[in-house]
Amino acid sequence: MTLRLESTNASDIASAISAERHRKGATATGMVMTLVIVADEEYQADATQAAASSAGDHPCRILTVIPRPGRGEPQLDAGISVGDSEGPGELVRLRLRNSLAEHPASVVLPLLLSDTPVVAWWPAGHPADLATDPIGRLASRRIVDTTSTDAFVSALIERKAHLATGDTDLSWTRLTPWRAALAATLDQPYEPITEAVVYSEAIPAAPLMRTWLEWRLGVPVTYLDSEGPAINQIILRTTGGAITITRPTGHMATVERNGIAVKELFLPRRSVKDLISEELSRLDPDDTYEETMSRLDITRLEPDNDGAADQDDTAGEQTENTTEGP
Repeated sequence: MTLRLESTNASDIASAISAERHRKGATATGMVMTLVIVADEEYQADATQAAASSAGDHPCRILTVIPRPGRGEPQLDAGISVGDSEGPGELVRLRLRNSLAEHPASVVLPLLLSDTPVVAWWPAGHPADLATDPIGRLASRRIVDTTSTDAFVSALIERKAHLATGDTDLSWTRLTPWRAALAATLDQPYEPITEAVVYSEAIPAAPLMRTWLEWRLGVPVTYLDSEGPAINQIILRTTGGAITITRPTGHMATVERNGIAVKELFLPRRSVKDLISEELSRLDPDDTYEETMSRLDITRLEPDNDGAADQDDTAGEQTENTTEGP
């Protein structure tokens, strides 16, 4: 059940949360963080549901801030759910109307759980400088998603220019299965790697993957446009032949050495719920992401070719996939 308060204030909201906890016999002592989601009406429902679904693994207070700028008197409306079907934690939707929309931190600050970390998430549009934003200053971790914008090249340039400790990007989180697959593949003996190729649709995860591979392998990496879905093939060329990981459908990948299949890997494209759950599982800064972003070459964010490339024969037939992530 959702308790609705209209024309309210932060003090009354805090009292209502406490009363609901008491009524249900719930406690705040098991919650590990406050997650602040800043989104407009278009994105808030999906983002809140994704966060609430992950609350079983990461019990938290979720504050979804929905700015509604306009003329008229400032007004705060709230919807409060405590330990119900939307998750075991606390969920508060805050609609900041009119001039109050310009001052979200003043509403959020009194509602933060004491002595626990704060994570801020902008699922769509986000400030240029997260660390100096009023909400961002409250948080030790700040999450954006450059995949949510068509102008991702500009978004990556902006993120690099304003990178601060604690920042991260769900475009980077989408690479976790690929990075794990590459690490597992290279656990087996291999000849020295001389170069690598990343085949992908034009998405922000692709230049991040190229940058990470160049850093970790110390070899030149080419990024070529493909029909996808997302990143669908990575080739590591060695002095003894090619090691190829191909994922034509967005689900299963095949590892080949010199054109001979040696194993299959489960390499799914993940939902936003899975991505945000991964990020909430770590509250320390993501040093690998920050190092990758510091090395990102803003002159090489787009594919090295003009159109979809002819891929290695091992790429297989492309099929449509609607799951999110590289």
